[in-house]
Amino acid sequence: MTGAVISGPTGAIGMALIEKCIRENTRVLAICHKGSTRIKNIPQSPLVQVVEANLADYKQLFRQKNADMHQFDVFYHFAWSGTVGEARNDMHLQTGNIAYTMDAVELAERLGCHTFIGAGSQAEYGRVDGKLTPDLPAYPENGYGMAKLCAGQMSRIVCAKKKIRHIWTRILSVYGPYDGSGSMVMSAVRKIGSGEAMAFTPGGQMWDYLYSRDAAQIFYALAKKGTDGAVYCIGSGQARELKSYIKDIDNVLQEYRGEVIKETEEEQEARLGIGRIPYAEKQVMYLCADTTLLEKQIGQIPHTDFKEGIWSILEGSECGKSYRDNYGVCDSILRQ
Repeated sequence: MTGAVISGPTGAIGMALIEKCIRENTRVLAICHKGSTRIKNIPQSPLVQVVEANLADYKQLFRQKNADMHQFDVFYHFAWSGTVGEARNDMHLQTGNIAYTMDAVELAERLGCHTFIGAGSQAEYGRVDGKLTPDLPAYPENGYGMAKLCAGQMSRIVCAKKKIRHIWTRILSVYGPYDGSGSMVMSAVRKIGSGEAMAFTPGGQMWDYLYSRDAAQIFYALAKKGTDGAVYCIGSGQARELKSYIKDIDNVLQEYRGEVIKETEEEQEARLGIGRIPYAEKQVMYLCADTTLLEKQIGQIPHTDFKEGIWSILEGSECGKSYRDNYGVCDSILRQ
């Protein structure tokens, strides 16, 4: 692969994918939301070109012929509006995302890409008791999941007409540097690190977490080895209780600041506020990817131990020393 276009590149997966491309000497065109404060985090490299454009701008982007703009192989589409909170059920907003995905396919064609890889979501399935497989019937329960499902199906048809290889991914829970501050992992890091009052559910949900750099390796490999028209579930393929992740975060932060608290498991859970609030009415209790097809296509999935991933988040930030000195997590980790 000589060149990759990445829309919405400043999140956890996008940033890790840019780093992976640089290591592989792959050119990157990073299309960022206009005025995004996260643009400053994109690595400075002669291989990386940054363009600021909103989703609504894609239809008019790069319409003038430019030889340099036709040296890309793959278009990774991560950009999406309304990913959290009430915006997930803003049907007008989510319907717009479907149209913008079609615009992204048109843009991929103008940039000479032979492959389009879309970032779908586990929300496309709705609530499922077993592992998520690519061929599992999808019954999304919110506008976000519905829009992702429609965008995947429609973009596949458009790509087929344009002779562009189409790959759709359904991403589970990915964590890592540059993750949003509202995610469970980053929220727990912030609250535990700063000593804020915490309140979690009993944490019995079985959950699948994948480190962002592992996810980036998967996305990079799919550009080379993914099958046209295929859907892939992106996760580690392993699930464990959510409360075990919370306790791992707490344990890493204790080790990081050099002050290990001597307490029983029950005392630790009480201190962390585990079980302080009930499960939500429609709580998803099991989330895990079946990675059989993925591993058949690209080989063994990279798997970074969760605690190693948390260590990497802390040590990879400029405020690592500040945390150790002040027992707090500085803003540069949580607001990236």
